[in-house]
Amino acid sequence: MFKNIIEKIVSKYVQAIIKNNIIAHETQLMALGTVLCNQQRGMVSDNLNDYEFKIFSQFGDDGIIQYLIRNLKIENNTFIEFGVENYTESNTRFLLMHNNWSGFVIDASQKNIDNIKNQYWFWRYNLKPYCAFIDIENINQILGQSGFSNIGILSIDIDGNDYHILKALDLSQLNPAIIIAEYNSVFGSERCISIPYQKEFIRSKAHYSQLYYGASIGALHYIALKNGYVLVGSNKAGNNAYFVRKDLINHHVKEASVTQIFRESQYRESRNANNSLSYLGGTERLNLIKGLNVLNVLSNELEQL
Repeated sequence: MFKNIIEKIVSKYVQAIIKNNIIAHETQLMALGTVLCNQQRGMVSDNLNDYEFKIFSQFGDDGIIQYLIRNLKIENNTFIEFGVENYTESNTRFLLMHNNWSGFVIDASQKNIDNIKNQYWFWRYNLKPYCAFIDIENINQILGQSGFSNIGILSIDIDGNDYHILKALDLSQLNPAIIIAEYNSVFGSERCISIPYQKEFIRSKAHYSQLYYGASIGALHYIALKNGYVLVGSNKAGNNAYFVRKDLINHHVKEASVTQIFRESQYRESRNANNSLSYLGGTERLNLIKGLNVLNVLSNELEQL
């Protein structure tokens, strides 16, 4: 019994140290982000990639987002983000904590949602986490739970049916100023293709390499244009494309073509059949999933990679 008491005391002590270290680290990150935001204001460039920096985003998206919200007329400081996991790394967390925006975030894991609610900072911000596995039938009902309209940013990153979800969205109410959508650069820039819709698509089960998911930047561009959004940039890492509502385009934020914007990703996240990293790059990645079915979104017909 005495041993159990000691173990509990030690466990609580270790947890307290870990929490304090996390708070200290994230406090430093927030201070750095403030400095970088201030530096941005003195820069003279209309190239989004010049403004990239990372605080809580996976790559340089925090900096791109700061540039865009400073140079676009945003009606409401609100955001919605899909597929946030435990929100440690996301496109909107710096926006929440630095700019004090309100948010609605969605993840399919209840464990992840509970983790967000248990964060030391959760009480300080107007953030509503929602647990759901998104599909084309439920997406608009789920987004209605946010209570938002005319939002600043919609960020889509679900590693699967991204194109189909974007196509199914009723944007008339949300009316986002900015849409951030993840594209699969392995699919290239010339074809407008997506994985065929599967209601319960899971990337790790679709193909062991985890390279078969999502849509090409061309497919996302196609559906964005149909909804009144134009392509303005991509991060240097080659995974997030930025679309802005056409009426908001100005001399600071300009429309660009897929050819100008596309970046071939350099990160090597491919997996072996045993789920260990295989570190494939370049054309090796496409060769591994060649022959799998994709949907040509222009013709609505199945083709092969």
